[in-house]
Amino acid sequence: MLRRLYDFTMSLAARPRAKTFIGGVAFIESSLFPIPPDVMLIPMVLANRAQAWRIAMICTVCSVLGGLLGYLIGYYFFELVGEAIIGFYGYEEKFAGFRDGYTEWGGWIVAFFGLTPFPYKVITIASGAVQLNLAVFIAASVLSRSARFFLVAGLLRYFGEPIRMFIEKYLGLLTILFFVLLFGSFVVLKYVV
Repeated sequence: MLRRLYDFTMSLAARPRAKTFIGGVAFIESSLFPIPPDVMLIPMVLANRAQAWRIAMICTVCSVLGGLLGYLIGYYFFELVGEAIIGFYGYEEKFAGFRDGYTEWGGWIVAFFGLTPFPYKVITIASGAVQLNLAVFIAASVLSRSARFFLVAGLLRYFGEPIRMFIEKYLGLLTILFFVLLFGSFVVLKYVV
């Protein structure tokens, strides 16, 4: 099943409308959607390495714009929508204590978690809810999201086919590793931070 999904994604990645779709995924992932754009970024760059920088730029711009939507949700609609999203990820209790430190360290928090597999939408909504300085939020978002997407795109562009063969050979193991890292980041945030 995983192999069919991978092959299907690779075929979609080579289609002309793929850039529109990945832009939409990057936008909505920053405020509501649980699936990161990396799921499409990787096969799209592997399918067309010459477009790596363009694909990374689309992800960056759309992710930051989607992050602004998340910020607005937190700023204007936290009680109506934001709390439900924070609650979906199980961070209601942590959010109260997190709020004070967030005001002081918010820019660094956005920059750090924008690079990780941690759901970026939690950070964007939290930034709006605590009314983090908008310029600081945008700067930290641009820095972290561009670093994340351009690093992935650059590695794939540089290593290309050997990375693709590696991914195809170890797809199951890499999927498990990805979810272990994702789950591990939740655990670290919940119990350590």
